[in-house]
Amino acid sequence: MTSASDEQLGRGFVEGDEACLTEAYRRWGALVFTLAARKLGDAEEAKDVTQQVFVGAWRSRKGFDPQRGSLKTWILGITQKKVADALTRRSRHLRDVEAVTAASSTGQQQEQPTPSDGVLDFVLLTDELEKLPEQQQTVLRMAFFEDLTQAQIAERTGLPLGTVKSHTRRGLMRLKNRLEVDGGAHR
Repeated sequence: MTSASDEQLGRGFVEGDEACLTEAYRRWGALVFTLAARKLGDAEEAKDVTQQVFVGAWRSRKGFDPQRGSLKTWILGITQKKVADALTRRSRHLRDVEAVTAASSTGQQQEQPTPSDGVLDFVLLTDELEKLPEQQQTVLRMAFFEDLTQAQIAERTGLPLGTVKSHTRRGLMRLKNRLEVDGGAHR
């Protein structure tokens, strides 16, 4: 298409013409997905980011100024931000998992674990899981006890992958905080 049609697309997008959103996705959805997949190395996460990019662009379309640049450039800028957000969430999640692992193993490294230690850990974990909101419980139980990945949990529950990741992170943080409190009380 010509640059005039690109300008019309940009104006229609700002004005809320849903056909322009559809056309923008048709033109640049694959590009957004490819960029996200290359940066993230995870196709499922890239799909989630692609959806976030277009939903975010549509919601904030009044902030796009066709006089300052093309719609494509603006959407690619949003893509960079959403990929950076995803990488930040990923690294935060990894830190949370490491913190929960460290908190649950504190003090056990010097002692030889007994069979009852595993049972006690299981009971403690199960008890703490029951105190979490229902969706966080579901996601963490599937991860801990069924050894499912977040993508598998999303598929099984029908929740978006980003939602599964959020429930996982929040649930792990609550468990971490709770285990730290319990660990501090026993010392």
